[in-house]
Amino acid sequence: MTFLRRRRSRVAPAEAARRTEAGEAVLLDVREAHEWRAGHAPAAVHLPLSRLSTGAALPKKAQGRPVVAVCRSGARSRQAARLLAGRGVAVTDVAGGMSAWSRAGLPVVDGRGRPGTVV
Repeated sequence: MTFLRRRRSRVAPAEAARRTEAGEAVLLDVREAHEWRAGHAPAAVHLPLSRLSTGAALPKKAQGRPVVAVCRSGARSRQAARLLAGRGVAVTDVAGGMSAWSRAGLPVVDGRGRPGTVV
């Protein structure tokens, strides 16, 4: 398992799912609330990049744990990974984001736990 603090690497959606399912990391979705409600990974925790970039603390479930950041396409999660690495968090991000996650056939649920979509 490789989590980097300064030099950021990316992982494929299947590897991100494996790491979070095994309890090796917490999946942190950094998309905005409307995107989260439409569809997210079932085990993910939510903190929009807009809040993270203004200094918001990680959700309790992610504090002190390795983090895998995810967004829609991978651009915001890469930015989140840079911010978190600067805070000393062991972090990586998902290449291709939730769009790639969904294309890989991994589960996506909406805000009510029903099948969701990536927007």
